[in-house]
Amino acid sequence: MPILQDYKGQTPAWCPGCGNFGILKAFKDALLELNIEPHQLTIVSGIGQAGKFPHYIRCNTFNGLHGRTLPVATGIRLANHEMLVAAVAGDGDCYGEGGNHLIHTIRRNINVKLFVHDNQIYGLTKGQASPTSMEGMKTKNQPFGVFSEPLNPMALAVALDCSFVARGYSGDILHLKGLIKEAIKHKGFTLVDILQPCVTFNSINTYEWYRQRVYHIEPEYNPEDRVEAFRKALEWGDRIPIGIIYKNSRPVLEERIPVIRDSTLVKYRFDLSKLESVLKEFY
Repeated sequence: MPILQDYKGQTPAWCPGCGNFGILKAFKDALLELNIEPHQLTIVSGIGQAGKFPHYIRCNTFNGLHGRTLPVATGIRLANHEMLVAAVAGDGDCYGEGGNHLIHTIRRNINVKLFVHDNQIYGLTKGQASPTSMEGMKTKNQPFGVFSEPLNPMALAVALDCSFVARGYSGDILHLKGLIKEAIKHKGFTLVDILQPCVTFNSINTYEWYRQRVYHIEPEYNPEDRVEAFRKALEWGDRIPIGIIYKNSRPVLEERIPVIRDSTLVKYRFDLSKLESVLKEFY
C-alpha cells in the first residue's frame, strides 16, 4: 500500500498561490486512494507551468516538446497497455500547439488520461493570450484585447464523441480528486479540463471570479445523454458547471489492434541478430 510520502517529487517552483498546487494535491490524493504505486504510472508532459507537473510527483516521466504530449503518451500506451499513462498540459500546450493531436487522440480512443491545466493564459512565457483566453482580455501581446472567440474544449470533445469529458476546478480539491479518480477508472480516452487561476498573469479569472460562478453538476444529470451534454458544455459565463459532462463506452484502440490485444509489446522477444545487416548501415 503506498503512502502519500511515496509520491513526493522535487520542490515545486510555481508562484505562491498558483492553482497548480491544488491540482497536484488532488492528483496525489487520488493516486493514494486508488492504491496506485509510483512505478505503475507514467506521466507525459510538454512545455509550460503544467509541463513541470511530473517533476513534482514521483512516477515514470517523459517531458517532451510543446504540444506533443498525446503522441508520446499514445506510443507509451501502445507499447505497454498495462501501464497507467497520463498526459498533463496547459491550455496553450494542449489546445494551441497540440490541438490537432487532441482531435485525433479523441478519435482513436486510446486509453490515456489527459489533464489540462486551464488558466486561460500562457503562464510560463509571460502572459500572452491562450486559446481559452476570454474575448476582450488585454495582455502584453494583445494590448487592444483578444479578438478571437475562446475555444470551448468541452463542446469540442462532446462533438467528437470523446469517451470521457469532465471539468474540474483547482480551488475545489475534494471534488477535483473525485473527478481524477473517475477519469483513471474509466476505460477509454479521458479529457479533464481543470480551471485554475494564474495569480501572476491573469487578473480576470481569479479565485473570487470562479467562486462566484462554478457549480457542481446536479446529481440527476445524465452524462450519457450526448445532446444534454452538449448543452451543458456550452454553459459559460455567470454559471460554469464542474463535474462529468459526458461519457460513453466504446472500444479502446488497444483492444482493436490484434498484435497487442492479448500481450504487450514490451513482453515480446526480438531476435536482434536478424537486424545486424540493417544496423551495420549505421556504424
